[in-house]
Amino acid sequence: MFEGTLWLWIGFNLFVLAMLAIDLGVFHREAHEVSVKEAAIWSVVWISLSLLFNLVIYFFWPVMMPNSSYTASEAGLAFLTGYLIEKALSIDNIFVFVLIFSYFAVPRKYQHRVLFWGILGALLMRGAMIAAGAALIKEFHWIIWIFGVFLIFTGIRMATSKEEQLEPDANPVVRLFKRFLPVSDSYDGQKFITVKNGVRMATPLLLVLVMVETTDLIFAVDSIPAIFAVTQEPFIVYTSNVFAILGLRALYFVLGGVMDKFHYLKLGLSVVLAFVGVKMLLPDVSQWLLGTTYRIPTAASLGVIAGVITIAVVASWIRARRLESGDDDSHGGGEKLEQGAAD
Repeated sequence: MFEGTLWLWIGFNLFVLAMLAIDLGVFHREAHEVSVKEAAIWSVVWISLSLLFNLVIYFFWPVMMPNSSYTASEAGLAFLTGYLIEKALSIDNIFVFVLIFSYFAVPRKYQHRVLFWGILGALLMRGAMIAAGAALIKEFHWIIWIFGVFLIFTGIRMATSKEEQLEPDANPVVRLFKRFLPVSDSYDGQKFITVKNGVRMATPLLLVLVMVETTDLIFAVDSIPAIFAVTQEPFIVYTSNVFAILGLRALYFVLGGVMDKFHYLKLGLSVVLAFVGVKMLLPDVSQWLLGTTYRIPTAASLGVIAGVITIAVVASWIRARRLESGDDDSHGGGEKLEQGAAD
């Protein structure tokens, strides 16, 4: 995985750590409520860095990975497709983050701190999962079948399941956490650990962080197999995943207040998961049934995924506008009836 390219892996991770240090140490040293404008600027920054890195891969891939079987254009397209998949699936995390922060009544000025450490932990977990997944696929090709069937099943389940209520006490990780460390009944600024009556205990903010971490772990089980359907090049899988996650905090503060308007997004994501599952299974299934190997080209995959997400977002926007217009009409009608009664 690192043969001859260790410098590249180290350099990329040092860049990520430097950006995180600038984010927390310079721009968010003091806890404050992140405005939509600030979040939008950071979102543009992270997306721009991702696309810039995509160009670096496109133009310098043979230098970066001289032993890779990918051409520069194939590597660039694989990164962009993987990034779009991870970015789209990461939006689903935001739904749950909104529920968690609302349930625990986390003040907005402390939410960035939770997301920062949550995403840092997510990067470590996903890095380990990607390394394990790449090694397994290399040694055991049949793992592809498990990933593909799992993605199709997850897509169907996502499309048919109803919204579930948040129940932190039902989370086994949370129950285990409370067994070993008492939790205070109030926040202490942005601290994760506090001392009350001489007893060291966790604040609810640390409990929220545990919830965020376990939630991301659950989502990673869906998203990481999805990107392996696009490419099995570990560096592309890892970097596209990292860039998608790094922009998640800013995206939360941009979209957090309007997530209820994305009514069809979950359906769109379910179609994406099922599609990449089919893409993963198609080569082996076609060879087995027809004696010929068929593959969905990466460019076609990018078009399908972008198209499905776009349709889901536009349909959600149209639905939200119609509901708002209906509310306005009903209010207007009520005012006219009241006026008629008064006359």
